[in-house]
Amino acid sequence: MTTRSLRIGVQIKPQHAEYASIRRAAAEAEDLGVDILYNWDHFFPLNGEPEGLHFECWTMLAAWAEQTSRAEIGALVTCNSYRNPELLADMARTVDHISDGRLILGIGSGWFEKDYQEYGYEFGTAGGRLDDLGEALPRIESRWGKLNPAPTRKIPVLIGGGGEKKTLRLVAKHADVWHTFADPEKLAHKKGVLERHCADVGRDPSEIEVSVGVSGEPDEVAPELLRLGATQFTLGLWGPEFDVTELRRWVGWRDAQNGY
Repeated sequence: MTTRSLRIGVQIKPQHAEYASIRRAAAEAEDLGVDILYNWDHFFPLNGEPEGLHFECWTMLAAWAEQTSRAEIGALVTCNSYRNPELLADMARTVDHISDGRLILGIGSGWFEKDYQEYGYEFGTAGGRLDDLGEALPRIESRWGKLNPAPTRKIPVLIGGGGEKKTLRLVAKHADVWHTFADPEKLAHKKGVLERHCADVGRDPSEIEVSVGVSGEPDEVAPELLRLGATQFTLGLWGPEFDVTELRRWVGWRDAQNGY
């Protein structure tokens, strides 16, 4: 069992809704007390009408930085392929300042082929995209050390994914948060792999917050994940209505667990 405080994240999916609705959902989620507001980094909806309403990730994060005042914000996750690493570092530093130090840099190697095809990026292979991510992360970290002004804090890096050979090794080397979608059996296995990578690179695995995508009733879903070391639980909100009923229950569960 971890000694970290439990946190609730929410991914407001920026599809199939006008921006005014997305903005209201972000405000309502922050008012409920969520710890982190996420969007995602795609150019088209991931389900439903493939050419439906959709908005871009990082311009939205800058708007959320001004709109919100307490919750951390970030992408779940930024696609490494879409931006030069130095540019992404500068964008993250800027949103970090706009938000008074509330940005999390969520990042992954990318997977949605339509984004690549429609916007002119080379899709390549999954292994090649992971290699590119491995090359980008040190460049991002290096650029943060050169920017003027510097970031307001050490910007937390969240890496999403569960690939055992490459992704989890990158988590061990670079991440402050590891995000995955896993049932308890799978989480236990992946966490064991991550711990071995941490040993190989000389990292204490307890430094890495474990985040899991969840749905359902917290009293049924969360206890086993919590026992395995998960402390961040992230739900999805779907437009156009962005119903926060389930989110409210998870925030209440968090408060009870943390003794608020």
